[in-house]
Amino acid sequence: MQASQIEIVPFGPDHLEAAVALSRQAGWPHRTEDWQLALALSDGMVAVEDGKVVGTVLVTPYKEDCATINMVIVDETMRGRGLGRKLMDAALLIAGDRPLRLVATTAGLPLYQKLGFHETGTVAQHQGLAGDIAASAETQAATDADLPAIAALDRLAFGADREGLLSYFAGIGAFAVLRSDGHVSGFACLRPFGRGEVIGPVVAADLGQARKLIEHFIARRPGRFLRVDTTAETGLSPWLVEQGLAHVGGGITMRKPLVRDTADPTVTTFALASQALG
Repeated sequence: MQASQIEIVPFGPDHLEAAVALSRQAGWPHRTEDWQLALALSDGMVAVEDGKVVGTVLVTPYKEDCATINMVIVDETMRGRGLGRKLMDAALLIAGDRPLRLVATTAGLPLYQKLGFHETGTVAQHQGLAGDIAASAETQAATDADLPAIAALDRLAFGADREGLLSYFAGIGAFAVLRSDGHVSGFACLRPFGRGEVIGPVVAADLGQARKLIEHFIARRPGRFLRVDTTAETGLSPWLVEQGLAHVGGGITMRKPLVRDTADPTVTTFALASQALG
């Protein structure tokens, strides 16, 4: 009996249905629309055995500044056969010389460490039905004219140019901003995702500003299902729990290579967009 052959081929629109099924098998909330968003912003590969998609990986480039690796999934019946390594090898070829970022599960951590990734922190995922709170009087809805300033502020906080990502989010969601002396000093994004909507990224100078920006959207979604991904360093977690968004898990942030961070330390990314992609 001849052993089946696994092929690693480019991820195309015709693989979306199978990818959604794989993410559901893994317990992830991604809808078809969420996969379409990720694929529109990314290049990727799928593992195919006998015509069936049994693994996925996406690489989201932010120009030449860096890239994130997302949606690394292996069918549960295929684990232990080195397929995750093959998908990651393919992802590394796509990324080229760019510095890389990803969010790892505990199970995936050993593989990423072998590939030269280093731990840089943890992500705390919060979700639930939003409480009934008052919106901050200091925030306002962003306009199209604010998008260049939002992208510039995000670039300072994230350390890479995510203009394409933010433009895509503007087309499917909404932004709120804080202003100082007439200029955008902080922003938050709300967009559809999974079981409801996700708030992120949130970029602000301090914790108080971050809360005001998140309040802008929570106040407009009482009783609605919301998700926010943040890091332990921000100090947002206890406050998010008070707003009805329970801590339900998270992941480990990693980078390859571990180079000097180009983000401005005076401008902080309080909530992560990349985690919501995968």
